[in-house]
Amino acid sequence: MTETEGVGRKPARVVVADDQTVVREGIVMLLGLLPGIEVVGAAGDGAEAVALVAELAPDVVLMDLRMPRCDGVEATRRIRAEHPGTQVVVLTTYADDESLFPALRAGARGYLTKDAGGDEIVRAVESVLSGDAGLSPSVQRRLLERLSAPEREPAPPAEAPDGLTTRETEVLLLIAEGLSNHEIARKLHVSTATVKTHINNLFAKAGLKDRAQAVRYAYGKGLVRPPAD
Repeated sequence: MTETEGVGRKPARVVVADDQTVVREGIVMLLGLLPGIEVVGAAGDGAEAVALVAELAPDVVLMDLRMPRCDGVEATRRIRAEHPGTQVVVLTTYADDESLFPALRAGARGYLTKDAGGDEIVRAVESVLSGDAGLSPSVQRRLLERLSAPEREPAPPAEAPDGLTTRETEVLLLIAEGLSNHEIARKLHVSTATVKTHINNLFAKAGLKDRAQAVRYAYGKGLVRPPAD
């Protein structure tokens, strides 16, 4: 928004929610330099963000996702349910499916990653206040890829061994196919950190020490069939 466009228009009242003090203060400082935005509060977690919205009735909350006490998704859900006049724009490091789609389902109208520039933040805030979506180009591409992608193969049976979840079993099968963590992350559209968490969980449940044992386990439990001669 240019200075001419901003004449006669009230600045958007914004609350920033991020649990990292340095990051939060940096975002507040950046927003203070941007036209058309007035920072009215800053929160260190989702619960504090919900309380500030109730107190200050801002136009927009710039919401981090991974925070203690109450994460960004739950905070977004509560804000949209209890204070529908306040819009939420996610501002996070993560753009994987397990972060993106829960946030959008919770009611976020915008989604930016933290490498967004000031102009992009302003456009997102303006968009959500106008009733549009404020999505970064990378997030828009991710949504289009998801919508245009063919249906995934059927999930593994619900009765997985040793209490493995469906996703843990899916990761196990991909390990058995010889995929690396990075390749599994790309195939499942999640972060490598998420893949590592699933691997740690399934190794603990199944008593496995390494990937070789995981492959033997998958064959031994009948989750993978040996190739035909």
